Amino acid sequence: MQISDEYSPLELTPEQLQGDVEQVLAYLARHLDTLNTQTAWELASANAGEVAPREAIPRQSSEIETILDDFFNKRVNPSYNPSCGGYLAYVPGGGLPHAAIADLMSGILNKFVTLWQVAPGFANIEADVVRWFTQLIGYTDVSGGYLTTGGSMANWSAIVTARRIKLPDNFLDGIIYTTAQAHHSVTKAAVLAGFPEPNIRIIDTINWSLDLQSLQKQVKLDSEAGCQPFLVVANAGTTNTGAIDNLEAIADFCSSQNLWLHTDAAYGGFFMLTERGRACLQGIELSDSITLDPHKGLFLPYGTGCLLVKDVTHLEEAHKVTAKYLPPFQQDADRVDFCGISPELSRDFRGLRVWLPFKLFGAETFTAYLDEKLDLCQHAFASISHLEHIEVLAAPELSTFAFRFNPAGETLAPEQLNELNREFLTELNRSKRFLLSATYLDDVFAIRVCVLSFRTHLSHVDCVIDEVCRVTSRFADRDLT
Repeated sequence: MQISDEYSPLELTPEQLQGDVEQVLAYLARHLDTLNTQTAWELASANAGEVAPREAIPRQSSEIETILDDFFNKRVNPSYNPSCGGYLAYVPGGGLPHAAIADLMSGILNKFVTLWQVAPGFANIEADVVRWFTQLIGYTDVSGGYLTTGGSMANWSAIVTARRIKLPDNFLDGIIYTTAQAHHSVTKAAVLAGFPEPNIRIIDTINWSLDLQSLQKQVKLDSEAGCQPFLVVANAGTTNTGAIDNLEAIADFCSSQNLWLHTDAAYGGFFMLTERGRACLQGIELSDSITLDPHKGLFLPYGTGCLLVKDVTHLEEAHKVTAKYLPPFQQDADRVDFCGISPELSRDFRGLRVWLPFKLFGAETFTAYLDEKLDLCQHAFASISHLEHIEVLAAPELSTFAFRFNPAGETLAPEQLNELNREFLTELNRSKRFLLSATYLDDVFAIRVCVLSFRTHLSHVDCVIDEVCRVTSRFADRDLT
């Protein structure tokens, strides 16, 4: 193939671009039009015969119609369907369409956003988004942060920052404290940050929240043993149950012991937009760093996370490295060079995914949707928890709760009861109109309801309630001897 001024297939004309995008939009429009009737999940069969096979690198070109047909008709399913209203598993991600429009804009414009002078208008958009988040949390003007791919990378960067601020270069005596309810990315992040896994102390919980007395006792033991306690990772909405640690009390203790407090608020943080959320999350502004996930609480597409720090200079101390091929870093605090406070130099323009929907709809719209999720969770909890044979394992603090079927009058061994609830959940999800997920609380199999998709409304939750009632009645009539 000879490339020339006359023939350059990668350089689309405006008409070619419009035509290709219109074909994509036609498929997406059909997807959105049928979303409310689509199943919430599909799993591949044992032999995965319906899954599109792996392919070698294509050597020749193909027509876009052929590619789109393959993609939408042969690869979208089988899969979970996190964009539909019936998806109440794990922590739902919404996928706001206007965030996808923002990605189209930023992808074609393709500006470099991590150095202010290269695209100052775009860098300011992202800096504004971060400032909106710091103000929402209750941080001050000396605070800052950056957008990540998600909570996992935010947790990693927070641990690295805490390590570099609190510990010497030889940091292997440093001790991290968290609970078994913390997201698995905390342990992974600590290991990737260079800490041996035994340096992570798992603190007891009370009602799935960190037990402060156990933390105090363990820190004292480690200090007396010559270790270096330096970091506590608290939770503001756990994945398992939505539990929130006592952030004010933990922050007071951390301050007295010169410990860095990182709060993982990936799931719960954006409930700060609501009055009830602010009441639940009191003290979050006392954290030295905070993980947020806009792709959870702001309904954005996956790949949009955030790390905030109380003092942005700590991010600079941990991340800034110069190179001769880079222009000088900005000295004005309003001109943010994101590559100087984060691990990345080249990356996508994540800020536009937040900025465009907020400009279009306003923060009050997101507040209303989050309030609706709190209401729907309370409605589901009230209806399900009053059923005979239902045992509540974790009441909702935000929009998540956990329960199990526990037949009255029966004496079942723990594993028998777990197996019974695995069957119960399978039956609940059988219709595929919705998807609930499970977890283990200690050794107890728990069924979770998590309401967070912007497309989840009363009809979806009532469907879940009806099915729980039906399956409970059916299982209660079974002979379990």
